[in-house]
Amino acid sequence: MTAGTGERVTDAELAARLQRDPELFTEVHDRYFTAIYRYVTGRLDAQTAEDIAAETFLVAFDRRDAFDAERGDVRVWLFGIATNLVARHRRKEARHYRALARMDVEPAVEGHESTVVASVAARRLRPQLATALARLSPGERDVLLLVALGQLGYDEVAAALGISSGTVGSRLSRARKKLNPALIAPEALDG
Repeated sequence: MTAGTGERVTDAELAARLQRDPELFTEVHDRYFTAIYRYVTGRLDAQTAEDIAAETFLVAFDRRDAFDAERGDVRVWLFGIATNLVARHRRKEARHYRALARMDVEPAVEGHESTVVASVAARRLRPQLATALARLSPGERDVLLLVALGQLGYDEVAAALGISSGTVGSRLSRARKKLNPALIAPEALDG
């Protein structure tokens, strides 16, 4: 992205200039909206995700003077804000996962064999995975989904949530252990 000069503005430069030049916030939005929206959509329904993603940038703009580059980059800061906003919607999120768990498995559609096999496998696992996600503690779910959907590293998750990297690792490990049984294919259990 450029700042009207044709040259690429790094995240560090963007963060440093945000307080002096609020118009640069358009670049923050353009650069990160899709990633934030994708992360929140993975946690909540699409309409709520759109609202939360938009609210994330409103909050960030209002608090741009409080941004601390030493705690992480702008992307990590935005994921932290989004996660906090999702926390306000935890009840809705839990209902969303319970609803997914109750969904019937849709029949496979005709098409390329590998696509059909992958689609059927994903649909068969969706209810078990949704149930398992709903059973995670909020902290475990936050860490797991920031890694899986936000594609943040341990240090970035730690900065976004204001916890240590060790806590990220232990929460992620617990979450994976709890999810593992939900990911075992039913055929493996029959054999």
